Amino acid sequence: MEQPNKRKPRRKLYSEAARLSGLIDYQEAAVVSRTLIDKKTGTVTLFAFDEKQGLSEHKAPFDAMVHVLDGEAEIVISSKSHRLKEGDMIIMPANEPHAVKAVTRFKMVLTMIRS
Repeated sequence: MEQPNKRKPRRKLYSEAARLSGLIDYQEAAVVSRTLIDKKTGTVTLFAFDEKQGLSEHKAPFDAMVHVLDGEAEIVISSKSHRLKEGDMIIMPANEPHAVKAVTRFKMVLTMIRS
């Protein structure tokens, strides 16, 4: 019998083709993240936002690129609102305040470069 809190083993991604949006699932009333790459030079992280969920305004010391994989999001950078849909991307400049909110359920990949 499977234990209820036991997680499924994570699929190894190195040298394997994968559909990004299939590597993370939505959870009701939550924001879910999964780090794919975590190096000194940068990170690649998948996010799945349930509708109306978000990340409050904050700053990061590095540039970051958001690429929307599914759904629709509002991303505010330095008080300017941007609506992004599947296939859209935006670069959030280092040290600029930004926030993310799900207009509909959406998935995104966040690539942050630290150098």
